[in-house]
Amino acid sequence: MNTINLPIFSTEEEKKRMRVDELSFDFAKRIVFLRKYLTTSVDDKEYVISKQLLRSGTSIGANIAEAEHPQSNADYLNKMNIALKEANETKFWLRLLRDCKYISTELAESLLLDCYRIIKILATIVGKVKLKIKNTK
Repeated sequence: MNTINLPIFSTEEEKKRMRVDELSFDFAKRIVFLRKYLTTSVDDKEYVISKQLLRSGTSIGANIAEAEHPQSNADYLNKMNIALKEANETKFWLRLLRDCKYISTELAESLLLDCYRIIKILATIVGKVKLKIKNTK
C-alpha cells in the first residue's frame, strides 16, 4: 500500500464552523482526489470500489444542494434522507478500502471522521424535519 496525502482544504477548526453544504463540498473534493489516487497511483489499480465511493461521496453534497430550494417540507426531507443514505454508503466504502489495505488507516480515519460529522448533522436535520412535518398534520 502506497501512502497518500490528500490535499487538506479545511482545518478541523474551520470544519467545526461550517454548514453541512460546505462540509459535504469539502468532503466531495477529498473523495475526488482519493478516486484519482486509487485509479492512477496504486500498483493494483482499484476501479470498482473507488467508482462506488466517488458516486456516493459526491452525491451527498449534490442532494444537499438540491434540497436548498425544496418544493415542500416533504421534498426537503426526501433530499436530506437521500444525502444521509449516501453518507452511510460512503462510510461503508471507506471502511472497505481501509480493511482491504487500499488506503492507510490514518487516511481512512480522517475521511471517516468527516463522514461521521456529516452523518450526525444530516441525521439531526432529518429528525427535526420529520418532527416538523408530524406536528403540522
